[in-house]
Amino acid sequence: MGLHNIVNMCSHLQNASRARLGLTSVPHTKYNLALALALHRAGFLSFVTRGGAYPPDPSSVTTYEPEPLTTANVARQRLWVGLKYSPGGGEPVLRSMKPISTPKRRATADLRSLERLARGMDAHPNRGLNLGECIMLSTDRGTLEVREAIERKVGGMLLCRVGP
Repeated sequence: MGLHNIVNMCSHLQNASRARLGLTSVPHTKYNLALALALHRAGFLSFVTRGGAYPPDPSSVTTYEPEPLTTANVARQRLWVGLKYSPGGGEPVLRSMKPISTPKRRATADLRSLERLARGMDAHPNRGLNLGECIMLSTDRGTLEVREAIERKVGGMLLCRVGP
């Protein structure tokens, strides 16, 4: 798995939310796409779309049709993600995003450890979840949030911890 892509995406999205950007892009890889879609399902991103070097128009992002992927343009493709902010004060929904597994040290967890983490208890060496936090993990059924993995009764490699 391209864990260096995941680590770079974590730092990029955290920096973009701290800079209060509404729209940012990451390289289009299958790992970045899987993580971005999992973050979208968890409610941290407003939209995920594929595009070129220039961003899609934010007003028409729901009807935006990207150009088809070919071998000639695949290297220039980007994933454009919309960051969410709270309606009242404009605080970012995604405030911190820290990688758990790194290219040199991969962290895995079985179902029992995931249940402990989801309940807020420590499962050495990982600490339990606080309110509003999520852990994304890569399983044989795709990239899932920790509670989805518990429902499906699968363990996997811990990718990152996301929190408000």
